Amino acid sequence: MASTNGVRTSNGTLGARYDAVLAATQWKPTQQQSEPTMGNPARVESLYGADVFGERAMRQRLPKDVFKRLMATINEGKPLERDIADVVAAAMKEWSIEKGATHYTHWFQPLTGLTAEKHDALVVPDGNGGLLSDFSGSALVQGEPDASSFPSGGLRATFEARGYTAWDPTSPAFLNRSDAGGVVTLCIPTAFVSWNGQALDKKTPLLRSIEALSEQALRVLRIFGTDEGVSRVTTTLGPEQEYFLIDRSLYFARPDLVTCDRTLFGARPPKGQQLEDHYFGSIPSRVLAYMNEVERELYRMGVPVKTRHNEVAPAQYEIAPVFESANVACDHQMMMMEVLKRVAPRYGLQCILHEKPFKGVNGSGKHNNWSMATDTGVNLLDPRDETHTNMQFLTFVCAVIRAVDLHADLLRASIASAANDHRLGANEAPPAIISIFLGDMLTDIIEQIETGRTRRTIKGGALDLGARALPQIPRDAGDRNRTSPFAFTGNKFEFRAVGSSLTSAWPNTVINTIVAESLDHVATQLERAAGKNPSPQKLQQAVKSVLQKIVKQHKRVIFNGDGYSAEWHAEAKRRGLPNLRDTVEALPVLKQKSTADLFRKYRVLSKSEVESRAHIFFEKFVKQVSIEAEIMVSIARTMLLPAALEHQSRMGEAIGAALAADVDCDDQRAELEKFVRLIGRFRTAINTLETLNDQHVDDPEKHARHIKAKVRPAMDALRELADQLEEQVSADLWPIPSYRELLFIK
Repeated sequence: MASTNGVRTSNGTLGARYDAVLAATQWKPTQQQSEPTMGNPARVESLYGADVFGERAMRQRLPKDVFKRLMATINEGKPLERDIADVVAAAMKEWSIEKGATHYTHWFQPLTGLTAEKHDALVVPDGNGGLLSDFSGSALVQGEPDASSFPSGGLRATFEARGYTAWDPTSPAFLNRSDAGGVVTLCIPTAFVSWNGQALDKKTPLLRSIEALSEQALRVLRIFGTDEGVSRVTTTLGPEQEYFLIDRSLYFARPDLVTCDRTLFGARPPKGQQLEDHYFGSIPSRVLAYMNEVERELYRMGVPVKTRHNEVAPAQYEIAPVFESANVACDHQMMMMEVLKRVAPRYGLQCILHEKPFKGVNGSGKHNNWSMATDTGVNLLDPRDETHTNMQFLTFVCAVIRAVDLHADLLRASIASAANDHRLGANEAPPAIISIFLGDMLTDIIEQIETGRTRRTIKGGALDLGARALPQIPRDAGDRNRTSPFAFTGNKFEFRAVGSSLTSAWPNTVINTIVAESLDHVATQLERAAGKNPSPQKLQQAVKSVLQKIVKQHKRVIFNGDGYSAEWHAEAKRRGLPNLRDTVEALPVLKQKSTADLFRKYRVLSKSEVESRAHIFFEKFVKQVSIEAEIMVSIARTMLLPAALEHQSRMGEAIGAALAADVDCDDQRAELEKFVRLIGRFRTAINTLETLNDQHVDDPEKHARHIKAKVRPAMDALRELADQLEEQVSADLWPIPSYRELLFIK
């Protein structure tokens, strides 16, 4: 046995692994890393947005007329005037070069679910020893990446390569600072479409859905006479991001984590999250330093992060931003995930965004806090005091209730993925049944609306904590419900079912579209019932009548109880609510005619664009699980099985030695026979999974159904046997880090 820093290790794999871990966990902050940037308010103020070509930079560098016209596009949704592009491009280029940029890229979000970029130089040689600008207005407004290698779901053939990126001026350009030699790149958020204008990305339909919702919401505001000064309604978003951090040396010792971002094997450790001691606990120093640097980079890029804390599972954490317009928030969410990943190696850590990287402990989500607001700053989901008299607020809430009830299956499909299947429905995340939590106060008012008379608003009051040194604190009128997938939380709805690795853009595109359809319905009914220029009394009567009908028809989707309980599943079935348990059950919703009609009516997606997404999502599911199954077979056959056989050999040698010494070893022989049978079942399970995974079906949906019915059960069976082996094989032989190491070495 060797000794390292007082810790005894073997000379084998386990010892080498512990030596690497010890070296990593002796991390010390460098001077730059330990700089108290975020603790200095003046420094934070100068830091925030330093790498963003936002309003401050544009005001300083653009002519007043150009600045005014560009801000009209950004703030009021007016069409972009092409003649200002050259001026903006020149200012943007000058600004970025001063900050060290050498290249620019049209940064976009293809249907891979990730981001994409192609870098071009900001300047090129002029042939005479000098440099010429290679960033004009046309280069700012439009790019032309090769579209043939991105997922298109049949929208484009392989030989049809042309695609366009189009500048989105409503999302500010930013600088991306790479760890590789301090490379700085100007990133310009863009939409990505094919040669014939079909959306090949997540941003284009999101922007279309925001416009659709704005149009219908303005109709409702005009009915109530509250549209004065309002030119548009936007959706706001604050997505909370959960993630895991593990030691980087352990990460690279796990081929499943490297390839799939989740563990495919791993016996349950004696201590997991049973003691509930990690949630909101003291943040380990290495993790806190990492968080601080993540926030520093995000602040530079204009991402307004606010909250950080330990999450429920060991090694799990959360970061949350301030609310922004949904389009910018979705871009910032992608930037946040990239920064979380990029900064971790500086601290000997690896950031894991997978929804369920570890079996037996909580997985990760991305709580999607969604609301609607006017461009004058009014939150349309703010109940205010005496909520029962706020008919405009109740109209918007009832429109959301109707939307979620009518389109629960589509909302469920929007967060379907192979990774999220492992999380939804467990006692850590909302069930796959989509329902709405309103809380006591709002539920009481909804029940009053059903009766036709609204008379009261339940008040929260105050809490006396029983000690004179402690203040009385205000108590909300209702509790929160963490088991609800779509919960009203004071002045917004929280869609808790979004997966941690998913882009926020697609679920919010769906929410915006279904709410736009519902607002369209409500506005039409109110216009018919109240007529033009109604009196206040006639309008109030029309509103009560329309909302009463909505509540009676759609109250089945409201549920304030325990979403984890078996009773709720039975009750939801009785109510007729859909329960699409996994991705394979959920995605066919995208192929329904009603779905295509909905998106087409509000000009969010064409029929072919919707169908392409169904194809892409099925194909991604198939590829992701097939890769998991293949790496699972490889690890089991080349790493775990040899370790088990070596352990079997040791057991046999021990029995042989006992027999030679004429010692009774019947118990040992029985254990060996039992262990040999376990290895035999393990070997059979490896071959079974390999055979099933090699069975391919041309149609992605049919292949997905094969994977659900055959491959995933075979993966579960193989894992169960492997985990039994891990609990018996000598620790110095087991070739991959255990859950005990992965979750608790910080």
